[in-house]
Amino acid sequence: MRRAPSKPTAGIISGTLRPPQRQRGAAIIMALLVVAIAATLVSGLLWRQQIQVRRIENQRLRDQAQWAARSATDWTRFILRTSADVTPVDYLGGVWAVPIAPTRVSDVLGHNDDDAGADESTYLSGSIEDAQAYFNLRNLIWSPMPGQLAPNPSQLKHFQRLLQLLGVDSQLADPVAQRMRSSLEGQATRFQQAAGAASGVIGAATAPQSDEGASANRPGLQDDDDDTAAGRPLPPLDLDWLLEVPGFTPEAVTRLRPFVTILPLPTTVNINTTPAEVLAAMIPGMNLSQAQTLVLGRDKAFFINIGDLSNRLGGGGPVALQPDNSELDVKSGFFLVHGQISHERAHLQRDTLLYRDYITHATRIVSVRDTY
Repeated sequence: MRRAPSKPTAGIISGTLRPPQRQRGAAIIMALLVVAIAATLVSGLLWRQQIQVRRIENQRLRDQAQWAARSATDWTRFILRTSADVTPVDYLGGVWAVPIAPTRVSDVLGHNDDDAGADESTYLSGSIEDAQAYFNLRNLIWSPMPGQLAPNPSQLKHFQRLLQLLGVDSQLADPVAQRMRSSLEGQATRFQQAAGAASGVIGAATAPQSDEGASANRPGLQDDDDDTAAGRPLPPLDLDWLLEVPGFTPEAVTRLRPFVTILPLPTTVNINTTPAEVLAAMIPGMNLSQAQTLVLGRDKAFFINIGDLSNRLGGGGPVALQPDNSELDVKSGFFLVHGQISHERAHLQRDTLLYRDYITHATRIVSVRDTY
């Protein structure tokens, strides 16, 4: 008698159906993991690409801001040359001394239909500062004879009086002079001075001469159009250099900053732009009150020459003060240009030191410092 086939049990049924279900679930999870990893990799690549594009855009904006700053510098050089062609006197009422408020470049250049929207987001502002309005620490060292550097006695006395007027220890003048002499060793401009001037400074009557070549009367870069050239050594141009002198503190440097500067060459002091403290230090026997009176009168009528200063000094007291014509002047050769350029999200502040020749009125770039 044949036995009827038995029915499959639940365990067998469950055993034959469950394995395919587990395989399909693992495949789905694996697919999701692959998709997640791929999405992460793609998002990372896109993020790095976006950063690279942003970096290129920022570099482009910075380059455009630099070109705008360079154009502004050329404009400033034109103003300084034109001002010297019109009048031989530099005073605070001159065109060059008028600061420029933030101005849109398109408002200055005008709109062009062929380039609509250009320069709409570019703004510039700035001012020109007479660098010879301050006491030049480079004057502390002169060349009494070819190939020799020594402290300048008269300029050292002026600096001591200035330190005393500003409430700084006047004994620090000697260490500053020695430090300046050491820093000038090996500099290309170390022997440059005015021919025939006892104080060895650049004055109005003579152009600077040098025993190191014909380029001495044109300090700055070799090429007028190259404001990034390097290779020409220059003395320190920042007052923070004083912190290397023993005895100077940041507070003392801050106190000196509105009255002292460091230029590549010895220079005269412009009596039409200098503050009262520097004027009192430069004229022996003058007190600060007399200097302030001269400054107030200068604002109404600027000095046309050193003789004009002597006349005003002669009428101010029983003893006539005698200014040194080789140390003072009514015009300047060095100017510091402060410019701010804003081009979209790029912001550039450029400080440019310019030299203007006393005879030809040609200008040259001495140094450039950019801050972003």
